[in-house]
Amino acid sequence: MQPDRGPDDVPAAPWWKTSSGIVMCGFLLVAGFYLATEHTAHLFGVLPFLLILACPLMHLFQHHGHGGHGAPASGPSPAGIAGPDRPREDRA
Repeated sequence: MQPDRGPDDVPAAPWWKTSSGIVMCGFLLVAGFYLATEHTAHLFGVLPFLLILACPLMHLFQHHGHGGHGAPASGPSPAGIAGPDRPREDRA
């Protein structure tokens, strides 16, 4: 896929490097500052809910490394611990 090209076959600048992008970033920074300073009570009231919401989101996005639930173990099970590929050894 070809990158966006401007006139004279020169690559176009990212939107945040254009004059309107710089103005937009400045406006968002100022608006974010005023929202944070004037509405701190609302922000602190939402923090517990964001923490609770982070749990299922981390669960969804961090299961790609080990194959998800029900995937076979990647290595042999330690002695005395049952795994999907090895039944528990009873020591009687």
